[in-house]
Amino acid sequence: MARTKIEWTESTWNPITGCTKISAGCKNYYDKEGYLEWTHNIWMGVTVEDNTVTKRIDLLRQTGAKIKFLSCEPLLTEIPGINLTGIDWVIVGGESGRIPRPVKEEWVLDIKDQCRKANVAFYFKQWGGTNKKKNGKSLQGKHYTEMPEINKYV
Repeated sequence: MARTKIEWTESTWNPITGCTKISAGCKNYYDKEGYLEWTHNIWMGVTVEDNTVTKRIDLLRQTGAKIKFLSCEPLLTEIPGINLTGIDWVIVGGESGRIPRPVKEEWVLDIKDQCRKANVAFYFKQWGGTNKKKNGKSLQGKHYTEMPEINKYV
């Protein structure tokens, strides 16, 4: 596992391939991590940065993880009609850095609405940009920091 500056977790682990430049969403992020033995209590998530990689959600559903989540960050396109069956949490955010790609409010709102309809926790991390703190994390005047319901698994 690797320590991280990601605000919604303390550490990350990429059990298969880690992030590579093959995935548009991971252009500037993680390196390949080592292997850990799978246990039933590990939360598992996949990055779904655009509408071309939603097949990852089906693969996530096949895992034995008790909590399954989507990291739609950086969100690069709209992602209509997400099948959220078996998904507990969706994290959405814009890209930050020196040359961030844009995120549109309507994309974020659509995912929030999809989460509401499917009773899935929604977390809006940030708008991103070259000054992510200035751009903030308020979505229509509200902060969305929902977490999945873990008591159902205890």
